[in-house]
Amino acid sequence: MANLDEIDRKLLAELQAEGRVTNVDLAQRVGLTAPPCLRRVRGLEEAGVIRGYHADLDASKLGFAITVFAMVSLKSQAESALREFEEAMRELPEVREVHMLNGEIDFILKVVSKDLQSFQEFLTSKLTPAPNVESVKTSLTIRTAKHEPGVPLG
Repeated sequence: MANLDEIDRKLLAELQAEGRVTNVDLAQRVGLTAPPCLRRVRGLEEAGVIRGYHADLDASKLGFAITVFAMVSLKSQAESALREFEEAMRELPEVREVHMLNGEIDFILKVVSKDLQSFQEFLTSKLTPAPNVESVKTSLTIRTAKHEPGVPLG
């Protein structure tokens, strides 16, 4: 874990909660002046602690009505086969997250789609025939009770 002091943690908490906060407002919130605040934020970015900034979009308002978790088992767990599968998943815009797991399932994917028919087409034409795929089990999200990106800093 990065060597962070209390001010760094406050900066990260504020940025995680509101990535578009101005440097002046951020500095005020954490008890700094603007120049040292900016230096600290840039240092956290350069160290890779802050990987980037993005907008948290409402998928349903953009026409992506369903979210599906797909549990994928591969034919081989050789490193080259794992990398080939991961690269194929990076190329599919519907696949929003890819996590390699320990246990019976090799990967869990978070997939968004406009509707069930679109998901079925994605499943049969893109995911199932992807490199090294042995089987795919899917679970449709009914509702999301919590969506909290980031990490607990409190």
